[in-house]
Amino acid sequence: MRPMKLHWSPKSPYVRKVMIALHELSLLSEVECIRTVAVMKSPNPTLMADNPLGKIPTLALDDGRVIIDSFAICDYLDERAGGGRLFPARGAARIQALAWHALGSGLTDILILWRNEREKAPAQQTPEWISAFGLKTRATLARLEENAEELAAAPFSIGHIGVGCALSYMDFRFEDLRWREDHPRLAAWHVHFSARPSALATEVVDA
Repeated sequence: MRPMKLHWSPKSPYVRKVMIALHELSLLSEVECIRTVAVMKSPNPTLMADNPLGKIPTLALDDGRVIIDSFAICDYLDERAGGGRLFPARGAARIQALAWHALGSGLTDILILWRNEREKAPAQQTPEWISAFGLKTRATLARLEENAEELAAAPFSIGHIGVGCALSYMDFRFEDLRWREDHPRLAAWHVHFSARPSALATEVVDA
């Protein structure tokens, strides 16, 4: 049976979620990582052969099926590893894990849109958008600060992956925000997240 094929980039926080899941679930040996460039203005025909949306991560399974979107891929991998490892099966723990993931993933979405806007020439930027991105980011960080102790106490899940990858991406692309200064509990939690072997092995790099 051929290995699964993952369209991969070391810069993508969405790809990193999948890579952390692969490490946590001991499935890395079952996947071939294919370095894939995905740029909004220049669709990659090789990638589009697997994913018509031209986005990463994209996971081509060993039976020919294709799964797109980091959340869906992580869900599949968790099921492949027996289920209930990163996605609690039911009840309050599942609801909380999914809620944390949605908050972290949404923060990542905002940061990427914000970065795209900041990279435009000043005359082409929309100040209202930049202001809104900043407001939403600060509000999300405040909510996560409120949740930091609960995050620390809960078993590691897809929620932790979503939040941790968002904060790490903020460090990678938005060092000027200095988010730790006003969010000490969240910063302490992120130290522990970043020390996990799966996080150390998958740090986002500009390469």
